[in-house]
Amino acid sequence: MQHVFICGAKGISNYGGYETFVQKLIECHENESYIQYHVACKANGEGCMDFENLNGIEDEVRDEKGELKSFMYKGAHCMTVKCPNIGPAQAIYYDRAALKMCIDYCEENDIESPIFYMLTCRIGPFISGLVKKIHEIGGAFFLNPDGHEWKRAKWAKPVRKYWKESEKLMVKHADLVVCDSVNIEKYIEQQYSKYNPKTTYIAYGSDLTPSKLADDDFKFVDWLSQHELTPGGYYLMVGRFVPENNFETVVREFMKSGTKRDLAMITTANDKLLKYLEDTYHISEDSRIKFVGTVYDAELLKKIREQAYGYIHGHSVGGTNPSLLEALGSTKLNMLYSVGFNREVAEDAAVYWSKKEGNLSTLIDKADKAGKLKINTLGGRAKQRIKDAYSWEFIASRYKEIFERGEES
Repeated sequence: MQHVFICGAKGISNYGGYETFVQKLIECHENESYIQYHVACKANGEGCMDFENLNGIEDEVRDEKGELKSFMYKGAHCMTVKCPNIGPAQAIYYDRAALKMCIDYCEENDIESPIFYMLTCRIGPFISGLVKKIHEIGGAFFLNPDGHEWKRAKWAKPVRKYWKESEKLMVKHADLVVCDSVNIEKYIEQQYSKYNPKTTYIAYGSDLTPSKLADDDFKFVDWLSQHELTPGGYYLMVGRFVPENNFETVVREFMKSGTKRDLAMITTANDKLLKYLEDTYHISEDSRIKFVGTVYDAELLKKIREQAYGYIHGHSVGGTNPSLLEALGSTKLNMLYSVGFNREVAEDAAVYWSKKEGNLSTLIDKADKAGKLKINTLGGRAKQRIKDAYSWEFIASRYKEIFERGEES
């Protein structure tokens, strides 16, 4: 049996790219006798795992205080990691503690040739000693570097410098770097060529299953009513409310367009960015611009996507973005920011826009007048794209291959 230890995700039931990936991987391999998954889960603090909403937990083990230490979920052995309250540094503490806990578990249970799969590059300054320990017990260290975390505008310059250095060190010491984007793989190979990194490409996954909610389901109808929206009467944008997702360009261009439809933005809170948009563009004066908060109900979110007239994707940092895959699987008309990894994912199944003044507003006006044939054609291409390259079953089969090969990958 091949033991695979997954670190870096907050847990299983959480709403997030890595968290969804871990859950889908476990589900796809639930009846796979060759692989035993072990998953580190954040027990407390920001983004910690929501144990209460995870159905199917078995074989709980609790400490003397009654706190959950480990459990089984769909055949995977899950271990909790408690973190001190140290602000933003908690994420770094969590990754390091999780990886160390998994190494200790292997030593205590005499596990041979384990694979440790780290999601993200947060602990570069500490990775050398940990990987040395992994190699001493006959294990291999695999890394998923995510996107360009060091490019994100939310980080101060010293923090971005840390992320870049950390990424370099993580890649340097990895036995295999698994990239979810061809563009990211090229970047890793070129940027860190002096380390001769061994890389492979395995995309993120998605599915084509329609929402379980009917068109007239109260949950969906109530959501529409709350935000004064109608089916097919809104463009949709989903993503964190951060500069690199190009909310400013989208809002500016949408306000310049002549569309009668609304722009519903499902996003997180960011008072500083919201104030900037209000001061600069007076967004409150345009009734079409609607910030509708977050939606963590997966079926409701899928229904919202299905009933949108079009999806506008502004992500400019990262690899294969989960939100984009979900949109291609659910929304017929997808309008994407023209950057390498977005084009790589959607190919001819979407239309593209740039930051150039008037570019997106013109595209929105054209989209408003697009006939059903063109929209249905794009929708068919989008679903086929997901089916061909991004189904969870296909992605899980690729992971099975590299886990079976182990360090030889």
